[in-house]
Amino acid sequence: MDKRRLGRSELNVAPLCLGGNVFGWTADKAMSFRLLDRALEAGLDFVDTAEMYSVWVPGHSGGESEAIIGEWMQTRGCRDRVVVATKVGADMGDGRKGLARARIRDGVEGSLRRLRTDRIDLYQAHYDDAHTPLEETLETFGELVAEGKVRVLGASNHTPARLAEALAVSERLGLPRYECMQPHYNLYDRAEYEAELERLCMAQGLGVICYFGLAKGFLTGKYRSPADLGQSLRGGGIGSYLNARGMRILAALDETAAELRATPAQVALAWLIARPSITAPIASATRPEQIEDLIAAMHLTLDRGAIDRLDASSRPGD
Repeated sequence: MDKRRLGRSELNVAPLCLGGNVFGWTADKAMSFRLLDRALEAGLDFVDTAEMYSVWVPGHSGGESEAIIGEWMQTRGCRDRVVVATKVGADMGDGRKGLARARIRDGVEGSLRRLRTDRIDLYQAHYDDAHTPLEETLETFGELVAEGKVRVLGASNHTPARLAEALAVSERLGLPRYECMQPHYNLYDRAEYEAELERLCMAQGLGVICYFGLAKGFLTGKYRSPADLGQSLRGGGIGSYLNARGMRILAALDETAAELRATPAQVALAWLIARPSITAPIASATRPEQIEDLIAAMHLTLDRGAIDRLDASSRPGD
């Protein structure tokens, strides 16, 4: 399996990233360890998490996912074999949000402690913060890089205009720039990324690790009618995909999967992996059979005909 360079950085990663949002939420510690073990064994060595995972769960305060990943890496002695990405800036409650200097400083120390490590490979601004000057945010991130606490910087959920502005500020001040963008993008949700952000990332040589690579599970083919939405905790967020366009996409996935003796999930992720602007789509797993889907997707090659079929079925605006 060929690794991919993340932007212009020193990081080389697998062509798929394991989403850590489920760890400590819909996957308990034992299952999380099992999934992480299998992923690393198969070469899926890139894991994305965030300090806010999973603050939305009653009784959680955030950091649960990081804590599980940290304990797993320490128990297995595998820190040097894993590329760890985490994020700062989301609303943690009690006023803890944004990208001001103090918030970033507090956030990175908490993440390092929970991850049981002395450095974060990819540290990302989880959401843009219009209330804090970009100079303050980027100078603080630059300090963390200089101190060795962070290797590479990234952004998530930024508009093209704000990402371009951040890149310009970094260049003007001689600071480490964002080398990676994490947008919402998959075979169904195409329009926003493809409109402007994709061109900007390619022009600037940024890596792209898109989240919701399986559209919250819709692209697995598991949800085909309103009656299916109760199958998981995420089912309630999938109803908007159950329309004529969604059904066309599932039909194209089914046809391609049958030809390749694969699953719809594998095909949907392979479509993302094949897109020139994408470094690694992010997808999560809560069961052993799901991690096998992710592993298989890294090795699945789509021919031009399959890509054209999937493109046509999911064309934005149709």
